[in-house]
Amino acid sequence: MPADKLIVICQSGGKFISTSDGSLSYTGGEAHAISINRDSKFNELKSEIAEMWSYNHDEFTIRYFVPGNRHTLITISSEKDIQRMIDFHEGSLTVDIFVVLINEILPNDADASAVPCSRSSGNTVVEPRSSGNTMVEPRSSGNTMVEPVTPLNVSPVNFVAGDMEENNPSGNEAVYTIQNKLFKSWENCITGLHQQFNTVQELREALRRYSIAHGFKLAFKHNDATRVSAKCKAEGCPWRVHASKLSTTPLFRIKRIIETHMCGAETGRFSPPKASRKLVATIVKEKLRDTPNFSPKEMAKQIRQEFGIELRYSQAWRGMEIAKEELQGSYKEAYNQLPWLCKKMQETNPGSVITLATREDQTFHRVFVALHASIFGFQNGCRPLILLDSILLKSKYQSDLLTATAFDGNDGIFPVAFAIVDVITDDNWHWFLEQLKSALSPFQPITFVADRHIALRQSILLLFEDSHHGFCLHNLSEDLKKDLKGPHTEEVLNVIIGHLYDAANSATLDGFRRCIASIKSISPEAFEWIMQTVPEHWANSLFEGSRFGHFTSRSGQSFYSWVNELPTLPVVQIVDTIRQKLMELIYSRKVESDKWSTKLTPSLENKLQKGIHKAKSLQVSLSPGGGFEVYDCFGDTNVVNIDTWNCSCREWQLNGFPCYHAVAVLQHCNRDLCDYCSRYYTTDAYRLAYMEPINPVPTADKPVNKESSPIQVKPPLLRLLSGPPKQRRIRSKGVIKRPLRCSKCKGVGHNRATCHVFS
Repeated sequence: MPADKLIVICQSGGKFISTSDGSLSYTGGEAHAISINRDSKFNELKSEIAEMWSYNHDEFTIRYFVPGNRHTLITISSEKDIQRMIDFHEGSLTVDIFVVLINEILPNDADASAVPCSRSSGNTVVEPRSSGNTMVEPRSSGNTMVEPVTPLNVSPVNFVAGDMEENNPSGNEAVYTIQNKLFKSWENCITGLHQQFNTVQELREALRRYSIAHGFKLAFKHNDATRVSAKCKAEGCPWRVHASKLSTTPLFRIKRIIETHMCGAETGRFSPPKASRKLVATIVKEKLRDTPNFSPKEMAKQIRQEFGIELRYSQAWRGMEIAKEELQGSYKEAYNQLPWLCKKMQETNPGSVITLATREDQTFHRVFVALHASIFGFQNGCRPLILLDSILLKSKYQSDLLTATAFDGNDGIFPVAFAIVDVITDDNWHWFLEQLKSALSPFQPITFVADRHIALRQSILLLFEDSHHGFCLHNLSEDLKKDLKGPHTEEVLNVIIGHLYDAANSATLDGFRRCIASIKSISPEAFEWIMQTVPEHWANSLFEGSRFGHFTSRSGQSFYSWVNELPTLPVVQIVDTIRQKLMELIYSRKVESDKWSTKLTPSLENKLQKGIHKAKSLQVSLSPGGGFEVYDCFGDTNVVNIDTWNCSCREWQLNGFPCYHAVAVLQHCNRDLCDYCSRYYTTDAYRLAYMEPINPVPTADKPVNKESSPIQVKPPLLRLLSGPPKQRRIRSKGVIKRPLRCSKCKGVGHNRATCHVFS
């Protein structure tokens, strides 16, 4: 049986009996067997058990014993608890779990709900102790249900509750037990004389963990870059350790150590260190490795439940900031590492265009990255179409991500270039396009799909000759909603937006005019607004470029959305993580395409199959001019010329592959459809797009501090925004908003609140 799967013996209807040594045994009742694994969901397990005995979902709890400990029942209340139970029973074939009704009283106070005088602290039970005839009075915490202790390991460590000293002036102690696997793993952080550490930070961390695991407070006598001397803080205790740096290396080695305690450490009766930032960071660091997106509130709750340490939100937040910096590096120092990373990426990926710019005061301004593999792949295997978009990064400092993405022949998003800038401005967009031109030049005319902001439009037309700017239809419709919100309901606006999309998609001028007329009949204001937006930049029937059916720039945003799903990262890690993702993307798509045996990509093969199915209902006849006339069942006629790849419906010209009218003609003439598709849809072109690899970047000589950085780069301003990242873009000033109109007098230029006509 694999270690991540267990046969669970579910028992209910019996009772627990306390033996002479205080352990519990279970007798009577019924038993059923089920199987669980690490992917099992808690709610599914509880529902299955409820169905076994016809219990209500909320009237029972699920308990089990840790191997070797029959005194305390452990509660299962989440998926993590299920995984822990599997860890504890590693190597076992089965495990017994007990279905305990909420109102069931357990012997030996095994169920904390049966202990009337106890204080809850998460999942930790605080049992009151008497001093003479005086009972220490417990405190309640709101309506929190008292839960039994949740041990994580069979080795107990007893702690005095940190806040009991404040609320117990008589000096009486209240002791609770925490059995924690994490503490157990820290017991051997210090092993003895001549133990070696890679850095002074690693040594300090080991000392802190060791003192926590062994239950004594640590005091540093010397703590600098060349020597560290620490001792047990208890008066008269001989335990101490001295370590120093090995010359010409960053290594530290223990030179002297006295391992004997005289303070009662490791006897099970001691008070833990206070919840300092360093202590919290030490605990938090272990948790962030497994769950990097913990919030401070969730972290404080976890630490309270598992360690019995009460934290304020601010303490948890500060501890997480320290832990993140130790795990990921300093957010501030990361800007100093950017010159090194840019140089390394250029060395390992020759032909790349990478530019880093700072302001006059050496604060970070912007960095542009176009790797050689992306440049080569776009120029040789992708359609000449680029989507421009921006993403507000989840970062400690002000920073935004500018992206240029394309499409491969299988309709997959192909990243061309990206930049991180301190703020989105016209100047930064113009600079981004300048860098993009230097990376792609010389190249054929490109169609850009981007926001309709007038400065961006001017930069595109100035820098890329003979290119075209198609407006992002999503941004256009969002602007329409904002400017016309008020006299129109959301339902009416949605109808107008639907007609707007139909007008944009319409391949013929007649179809465009019909859709616009429909909008005018619903709202003359919307009609006037739309006609001011220069339809030549977004309507298929008027647009001179080739968008290949793509109307929005948000595909790039969807590709990079994973960046903000990660924990907040230093800027150098953001850049390198994007590089790694692109490296994996290019490799995986290359491997995938090597398996293809068709001339065209799977995506286009699927589209042509749909066209073949629709073409079955069409009739084809040769016209006098040498073309073909195609008739559908509605009596409509389209003219197809296979020599010029032209159809009167214009779909063939717009998309680069035969429309279903052309498919009918080509099949009528026994022609191969593959020969009439743009080369961008061929498997050969797709393989060219992913032919060049992105190479890894070695980090052996990565600068670790300010002094070792070749160029000093200061961070930009701190971000003061709170809440989730909001999408920001510069709206166009070329369209006049609907004028303010008063609902009282119907006048223009003021509203009801400022109207003086009827006052």
